[in-house]
Amino acid sequence: MRCSGGARGTGKSSLVRALLAEHAAAGLRLIEIERDHLADLPRIVELLSEQAQRFVLFCDDLSFEAGEGDYRMLKTVLDGSLERAPDNVLLYATSNRRHLLPEKESDNENWQRVDGELHPNEAVEDKIALSDRFGLWLSFYPFTQEHFLEVVRHWVAVHAEPVGLDWQWNEALEKAAIRWALGRGNRNGRCAYQFARDWVGLQLLGKADD
Repeated sequence: MRCSGGARGTGKSSLVRALLAEHAAAGLRLIEIERDHLADLPRIVELLSEQAQRFVLFCDDLSFEAGEGDYRMLKTVLDGSLERAPDNVLLYATSNRRHLLPEKESDNENWQRVDGELHPNEAVEDKIALSDRFGLWLSFYPFTQEHFLEVVRHWVAVHAEPVGLDWQWNEALEKAAIRWALGRGNRNGRCAYQFARDWVGLQLLGKADD
């Protein structure tokens, strides 16, 4: 089981979806499952185990609010039941939360110190245990400004070249990209993509006006 966690807009979901484009010819299939349908996971896994293809079950932006019990069903699927887990099914999830469930200050009210050792409340352990059941975690971190500008250059090229726009990277373009990121309060791949589309569009409009 795999889980990608980290800052928003850094490519967690895109990375999972790219697997399909890369390996579809080899028989990989990607099935996206909404969080509200997690109760159907055991039945879905059972049906897929009878198929010849290999499947990735994808839960995008996975998280749970306090009081929701669906995460227990997910824990069961991750750990398996009495039946052996099928070899042709993997579960991938993305989340902006490290522990998938919110941890409140009130959860810690019953912690006790015994001989210098902390014994956490069992409810907290139950929540954290869900993320521990994913065998591999990939962490995505916020972009540095240098990394953000590299991604901007990539996306400007992707959008400019097919329409024949002659452009070059310069100080004005760099400053425009930085202002765009500051205005949105983040530097990530999504922000870079949106800026590149906007900037290329404005250049094309300017050429049309000429």
